[in-house]
Order: sequence, then C-alpha cells, then structure tokens
Amino acid sequence: MTYKLVATMASGFEAITAKELNSLGYNTQTENGRVLFNGDQKDIAKTNLWLRSADRIKIIISKFEVRSFEDLFDKIYDISWDDYLPLNAHFPVNARSIKSKLFSTRDIQSITKKAIVNKISDVYRRNGNLPESGSSFPIEVRISKDIAEVTIDTTGDSLFKRGYRIDHGGAPLKENFAASLIMLTNWNSNMPFCDPTTGSGTIAIEAAMIGKNIAPGLKRHFIFEGFDWFDSSLLENEKNEAKNAIKDVDLNIFASDIDQNMIDIAKLNANKAGVLHDITFKQIALKDLKIEERNGVLISNPPYGKRMKESDEVHTLYKQMGETFENLHDWSKYYLTSDLSFEKHYGTKATKRRKLYNGAIRTDYFQYWK
Repeated sequence: MTYKLVATMASGFEAITAKELNSLGYNTQTENGRVLFNGDQKDIAKTNLWLRSADRIKIIISKFEVRSFEDLFDKIYDISWDDYLPLNAHFPVNARSIKSKLFSTRDIQSITKKAIVNKISDVYRRNGNLPESGSSFPIEVRISKDIAEVTIDTTGDSLFKRGYRIDHGGAPLKENFAASLIMLTNWNSNMPFCDPTTGSGTIAIEAAMIGKNIAPGLKRHFIFEGFDWFDSSLLENEKNEAKNAIKDVDLNIFASDIDQNMIDIAKLNANKAGVLHDITFKQIALKDLKIEERNGVLISNPPYGKRMKESDEVHTLYKQMGETFENLHDWSKYYLTSDLSFEKHYGTKATKRRKLYNGAIRTDYFQYWK
C-alpha cells in the first residue's frame, strides 16, 4: 500500500530535508515546515532511519474541507479507522488550527476523538468506552484555512533523539538542528572540520556520523514498531543495510571547549554514537587555538549571555573569534547565535546571514565563505 507521507522539520530547513529525500529517491513537494512524498511501509522505515534534518514522519490519512463541527465529526467518522487502529489502540489526538472557522483546538480534539471512538465501536461491534490499552497511534488534526488534514505519527520521540546523548550542558543544540547546520555548508569527509565551542559535542558528532554515513536512527526505536499492521522485518532489513553502508574513512574532525567537564561529556556522547575515535577532542581556550590545516569548515554555536555581564563576556569571545580565525582565508566559517550584533564584535561582515529558529528562539547563521 502506498501512503501519502509528510516529513516535518524546523522552519528554514525545508530545502535540506527535500534534498535528503531526493537523494533517497523520492519525488517531493515542499511547503512551509513540511516536505510531502509518497511511500510504502519500507519507505516509512527508511526515512525514519535516514533523515538527519527532519523532526518526524507522518502518514496523511485524509484531507477535506470543514466549516462546522458537525461536518468535522462526519468526515472523521467516514475514515476507515479499522485500517490503522486495532480495537485496543491508544490514540491521543492533537489539534492545530490556523485561520479557520473551527479555531478551538480543545473542541477539535474532543469531536475527533468522539468520532473515532464511535467508528471503531461500530466496526468492532463494541459498546462503551474503548480500552486503549495497546500500542500508541498519535493522531493530529491540522486545520488551515478550513482545510483539515488528519495524520498518524510514525516516529514517536522526535528524530533529533538519536539515542547517543548521555549528558549535555545548558541549552544544547538539537541533533537534527546540528546536522542541518552542517548540511548547509560545503563540508565533505575529505575536508578538515572544526567546532571550537563544542559543548557536549553535538555538531562534531553529527559531522562524524555524516562523514561515516552512519544512519542517525540506527540506535533508536520508532513508534511504528508497535503498529500491529506494520511488517517488523522491514525495519530490521533497513537497519542491516544501514550497518553495511557505514564507511571506513579517516576523518579530520577537531572539537574543543574551554570547559574540561564539557569535553568529558562530549567524549561520552561520541563514544555512545560510535565516533569517539573519529574526533579529536581538546580542552583549550579559544584564544589559544591554533589551526594548521587548510581548506576546512568551521562551525560554532557560541554561548549567549542574557545578563549584561555575561553579554560583555560573550562579546569578548566574539572578538577573540575574529582575531583567532582571521588568517583562515581558505576556510569557510559559520556561526550560529541569537545575538544579532555578532558581526560588530567579530569584526567582519558575514558573506551571508540566514535566519533560523532554534525552537522558538530567533537565531542567525552568520556565514563566511572562502
């Protein structure tokens, strides 16, 4: 059976996810925060396993116009829910509404839930409440400009949860966000790579996983594994193929931080990800860092202090960055920060600035190309 599928991602990374899907062989259609494609059960397993930039993969069950709650109930009821939900399915319902006549998400959830309960009860000839004691099938009703889209989530915990992060410092960068930052650069496994403010190591670890072609979902579980109609052998086969696709390459990845405790945490995370020996970690102050390699890529997510004293310290760090890396003429350098005055303190205007949202936080990706 072929499904209409949708990959979701942080705003600003749609082109990255579409490129990933294209490289896996899918035709795509891009919308804001979403990339649409078609696929079967094997493709659900493959895309959950391989997409580095996406948040989750959903099945689009139905799409229809809706202008009243009575209409919503009838059209939700008309869906062949028994094709997806067993009698004991646990099916939490989430709702979103954008510029639509039906704007109360609580009512949308309640009516959707009632319609599904009635349909399942009728199909299985059961009176009363459903047990909901089985596997979870998260359902979302998204209404935009009076067009409702009903989806089932196949991912579960967001795809950024790779399964390797044992510990982290304050305000860690999500794994899929870090991978997307790398994929926005020209880096490849033959080039040097540096993260001089590595924190818990996420950017360097994601670079190593990209360089070695390690599928990001290899060490985690997905909610579709609990779907009674899903062929479990498909994921097992995809994981075996992914293991065989890992490349034995020598990588030149360097990651440093002024805090030895963070370096220790980064090493633990890298070890769990299976890339500890592919990254050189070092505790060193940024102003003391010397880079001898040529033609590399540097990505940094420097800290930003909210209090004035912290802001002064961070601005000093930005100045040190400008001074430390000013002679890396053949390197491409990328800095992610919510401080829009970064260029002023760094000392050089960026080649390009890209607006990104790390959750609800507005950040800019300051890019300095060689």
